Amino acid sequence: MVSQKVLIKNPTGLHLRPAGILCKEAMQYKSLITFRFRENTANAKSVLSVLGACVKCGDEIEFVCEGEDEEEALKALVAAVENGLGE
Repeated sequence: MVSQKVLIKNPTGLHLRPAGILCKEAMQYKSLITFRFRENTANAKSVLSVLGACVKCGDEIEFVCEGEDEEEALKALVAAVENGLGE
C-alpha cells in the first residue's frame, strides 16, 4: 500500500468534469484506489463517490493505492491532480 497527499488546485474543486477525468485515470489501473478527505474515504474509480466527497479548491486529499500496480497508479493520479485535471 502506498499513499500521498496532494492539494486540489482546480478553482471549482472536484466538480463533474475533473471528477470524471480523475475516475478515468484511476480505472486504467488494477489496484484499489481510494482517497481520504477529512474523515471520509472515497472510491477514486466512482464518479459519484468522488462528487460525494465535496472536495473544494485548496482542500488536501490523500490518495491510497493498494495492488499490483499501486506505485504507477499513485504517480499518475498525483500528476493528474497537479496538472489541474484538464482545467
